[in-house]
Formats: sequence, structure tokens, C-alpha cells
Amino acid sequence: MLTVKLPQLLNIHQVPRVFREDGIISGYRPPKSSALECILSSFRMTNETLNIWTHFLPTWYFLWRLLVLSSSLDFRSDPYNWPLLVYLLLICLYPFTSSCAHTFSTMSPRALHLWYFLDYGALSLYSLGCAFTYSAYVMPDRWLNSPLHLHFTPLATLNSFICTALSCYSRFLELDAPKLSKVLRTAAFVHPFIFDNVPLLYRFLFCSWDAAVPQHFYHLLFAFLTGFLFASHLPERLAPGRFDYIGHSHQLFHVCAVVGTHFQLEAILADMSSRKPWLTSHTPPTTLFGIVGIVGVAMVGNLGIIGLFTGILLWSPRAASILQSTVPEGSKLKE
Repeated sequence: MLTVKLPQLLNIHQVPRVFREDGIISGYRPPKSSALECILSSFRMTNETLNIWTHFLPTWYFLWRLLVLSSSLDFRSDPYNWPLLVYLLLICLYPFTSSCAHTFSTMSPRALHLWYFLDYGALSLYSLGCAFTYSAYVMPDRWLNSPLHLHFTPLATLNSFICTALSCYSRFLELDAPKLSKVLRTAAFVHPFIFDNVPLLYRFLFCSWDAAVPQHFYHLLFAFLTGFLFASHLPERLAPGRFDYIGHSHQLFHVCAVVGTHFQLEAILADMSSRKPWLTSHTPPTTLFGIVGIVGVAMVGNLGIIGLFTGILLWSPRAASILQSTVPEGSKLKE
């Protein structure tokens, strides 16, 4: 019978700076783990275990929602449902990519950055999926067929490029300018979020409320909590070492993100159902070429950006500082 003995977990002083997390003192996996060790580590308690599962399990939940909705909605021949299909596929992609990033990030410093480049790209595409559904189902009545409405998804595609590029670039600043790195990465994701939700905020402020509004409100609430937890590193910043395994900000940020996406999906479905007669009679039908074209450009563009930063990471001498694989300050790994 094949047995694998997993290596001993390490503390913050036993891993290179590139693997350290603010306020997390213990529970680090060795920074040169094999792929098998990374997978098996998801079944033991480390400081990454709940990060892995809080996005891996929701992937299956959203996939189940996709399958259930595909039995009641015509995704094949009804153009009205196509923006929802794009959104559903992308809300399955982003938690799965994040789960993989947390699982395999300790294979090497290069793997750490490469997986998070892909994670950022998936999140950028998720923001585009939101734009598809908001343009199709959430846009205020007064804004239908306006210049903003007509160019909403192309602008969201541009935003996804900015988001991926800025967040990938921020990784090169993590060690030398950690505060600037955090600011840039936060801004990278706040920017497309604000843009996507401008139509919704207008409805909150200037339109009569309907059945979908409470669900939209819950989504915005959990989105705010997600951003707050990501930027603040609470509660571990207040009590370093107390939340290494359970309850640190990244776990809570994952949970809030998934719960917020759940409420977002429910709100979109409510708008989609209640506003269908009005929307179908006042807007031109969605074209397959338009959807496939925009999604194709977004995927190729984001992969190109990721490829560019991957090339810089692998071959540029300037990237050496974020690929340090030794423990600084004379610390040694304890067997």
C-alpha cells in the first residue's frame, strides 16, 4: 500500500519572505512541496487548508446551480439567457482557480506567483461575467440603449485587462513595497466592481425598489465585507498566531465572497424573470457573435497579460527579488 509521509509544518521564521502572510505565525507548508504533497496537505490542517476548501466546495455548488438552471432555462436557443450562461460559467471558474492556487502555491516561488496570476485572471473574467448580466438584466430602464449600455461589456473587457495587469504587477512589489502592493491589488479589483455596479447603485438611489433589491443589497454588503477583510488582515493582525488555522481574514474573505456571489446570482435571477417582458421589448436581442466575440477577446487578452508577466517572472533579472527560495536573516529550516 502506498503511503506518503507529509513533511513537518513550519513557522513564519522558517519560510522565505515571499511565502509569509501578515499575522500568520505557524502552519506553513514547506516551500518546495511536490504536487502530491500539496494535494494531500489539503486533508491535514495547515494555514491554507480552509482557504482551499472554502473555494473548492463552492465550485461544486455553483456547478450544481448551473446544471439545475440548465434544466429549466433554454441556454441553447434563447438569446435572453446567454449572458446568464456566461456568468454561471465564470462563477464556477473563479473559486476553482483560487482553490488550485492555494493548493499548489507551495511547490516553488515561481509556482506561487504563476498560480496567483491565473487566480487574478479568473477574478477579472468574473467581473466581466457580472457586467454581462448587469447589462442584460440589471440596467435601469432610463439607461437602456444609452451609450453606456451599448458599450458596457466592451468597457468591462478593458477593465478586466487593467485588473489582471495591475494585480499581476503588484506581486513584483510585495517584498520591497508591501503597502503599495496591497493598495494596487485592492484598487485593481475595486475598480471593475464599482464600474459593474454603477447601474445598480443608480437603481438604489433613483428608481423604485422591487423584489430583487434586497438580494442586491445583501450582495453589496458581503462584497464590502470581502474587500474590508482583504485589505485589513483582521482579526489576525490584532492577535498574531491566534487565527493561524481557523478564522483568519483570508478564510473569512473567501466565505464572504462566495456568499456575496450567491446573493448576486439570486438577485440576477429575480431581475431576469421579473423584467423580461420590458427588457425584451425595449432592447435588441443578444447575438451569439457579440457574446462569443467579447468573451474570446477577454480570455485571449487576459491570458496574454498573464503570459507577459510570466515571461518577466521567469526571465527578467529584476524578478529575482520575488523568487527568493532561501530563508532570509540566517534562519534555518528545522527538521
